Amino acid sequence: MITVTGAAGQLGRLVVDELLDGGLPPAQIVAVVRNPDKADDLAARGVQVRHGDYDQPQTLGPALAGTRKLLLISGSEVGRRIDQHRNAVAAAKAAGVDLIAYTSILNADTSSVPLAAEHLATEQLIRDSGLPFVLLRNGWYLENYTGSVLPQALATGSVLGAAGSGRVAAATRADFAAAAVAVLTAPAPAGSAADADADADAAGTVYELGGDEPFTLAELAAEISRHSGREVGYQDLPADVYAKALTDAGVPETFASMLAASDVGISRGDLTTDSGDLARLIGRPTTSLGDAVRAALAGLPG
Repeated sequence: MITVTGAAGQLGRLVVDELLDGGLPPAQIVAVVRNPDKADDLAARGVQVRHGDYDQPQTLGPALAGTRKLLLISGSEVGRRIDQHRNAVAAAKAAGVDLIAYTSILNADTSSVPLAAEHLATEQLIRDSGLPFVLLRNGWYLENYTGSVLPQALATGSVLGAAGSGRVAAATRADFAAAAVAVLTAPAPAGSAADADADADAAGTVYELGGDEPFTLAELAAEISRHSGREVGYQDLPADVYAKALTDAGVPETFASMLAASDVGISRGDLTTDSGDLARLIGRPTTSLGDAVRAALAGLPG
């Protein structure tokens, strides 16, 4: 049985969909969610929907009961995730899961990106648990750019940032979901010695996951221009000026500071990789920046 936490979120839903599309019987998939009402559609497809809340440890034991392989999708509440993930890892150990896969961040052990600290601490919790594990160190989502940055760029003619000429190896959520599914469904006869060996061999595996063609924010602006027919440029700002521009646009101050610091991390190479791990796991090239921009433009109203 494969269990996915955070299954009602954007990445979690894609993972569950991919598992179903790959032919895994719905009854062998557990979707752990904070609010089961938000996963009625998954239940209607035969998936086992269970209540599980990282902040409520008493819910996690029943949620993970019978789990063989667990995808622990990181929580979204920055500043609270270490304690939340500690609860989840403890529940996974108590449940005796054979493998835990965790969605970490690219270059977690060397990154200066503010989000990296909680991910690295969670990785250590998992290592200390003694459970066989796979660390899926996901890079930035392309949707970070095609979702909010692209419409703003079209409206103002500028992509704002503080990343200098640093490159970001972004990929789509669908790409990262496919990688998670590849790890969770790696073939081995269930319950056999080979299966146990496969899980043992997985212990300590770390994948640095990113897009095949890392790009600069100037190249992002050029790609938006090319596909939209509108003139868009990249305006590189000092981190504090960029953070203020974000708050002036309505972004909460803490989140704006995190985004600006992340751009500084990009300038240092923290969110790029040439590992090729993502493409190898999913068995195809990752989604290109051009394809992602075209798809986002096609989805805009008007």
